[in-house]
Amino acid sequence: MLCGVGESPVWRPADQAFYWTDIPGRTLWRWTPATGAFARWPLPQMAGSIAMRGEGWLLAMEDGLYACEALQADADCVPRQLAAVAHAAPGMRFNDGRCDRQGRFVAGTMVMDMGLALPAGVLYRHDAQGMSVLLDDLITPNGLGFSPDGRTMYLSDSHPSRASVWAFDYDTGAGVPRNRRVFIDALPAGRPDGAAVDTDGCYWICGNDAGKVYRYTPDGRLDRTLDVPAAKVAMCAFGGADMETLFVTSIRPPHAAPGGLDGAVFALRPGAQGLEETASAG
Repeated sequence: MLCGVGESPVWRPADQAFYWTDIPGRTLWRWTPATGAFARWPLPQMAGSIAMRGEGWLLAMEDGLYACEALQADADCVPRQLAAVAHAAPGMRFNDGRCDRQGRFVAGTMVMDMGLALPAGVLYRHDAQGMSVLLDDLITPNGLGFSPDGRTMYLSDSHPSRASVWAFDYDTGAGVPRNRRVFIDALPAGRPDGAAVDTDGCYWICGNDAGKVYRYTPDGRLDRTLDVPAAKVAMCAFGGADMETLFVTSIRPPHAAPGGLDGAVFALRPGAQGLEETASAG
């Protein structure tokens, strides 16, 4: 099983299973390590990111946010729209997203044709009160993550013209990022893509085009590099019963060599423990 664009890996402790989305494949995937079983659910739109929501899922899709009830292997996922967005340009969809520590869903939008380099992307927050704009002027928002105490928010823009990661002070009461500053000016190789945070507060970021995952300490120091046998690593997430497995999704470009692992999902044991994802409260 190879994905066109594997994204948004999430470990669901209640299921002891790992979920992720293949964006152009319009598919939600599940893998259960204990049995090795895979399951898949076709989606009506591309889903750039997902988050747990009750017994089901929140899906950030092309034209808004959707809810899907608890998934059954023999039944379809039938999303119900929670919130619509009016994009600033044609050809846009949601991209990277996850919940903050309080259960607010935060996700960014992007123009799918990255060659246009249009800064039309917006970072949204969704909660019980609805949708709010947090940031704009983004090209390809990625790398969203929150420190263990939730008071620092990380965000990257993976477009080649930016390729930086920022840190923000995050108001956990209001759900608002402030005091934007450069956290990583540039990776040693590759562009910053999806990310995860471990129990030590370290930030793990995928180096797209480089086949690397980097770990940065909270003070911005690179202290570990993992090699992945696929160049275009997309996003990582911790999971497993002990939260010590790092799942890494990847992208299979049109020119990928036959028989390669581009587009595969990898399970690494990096010697660190991750944090469980917070479910959506909205």
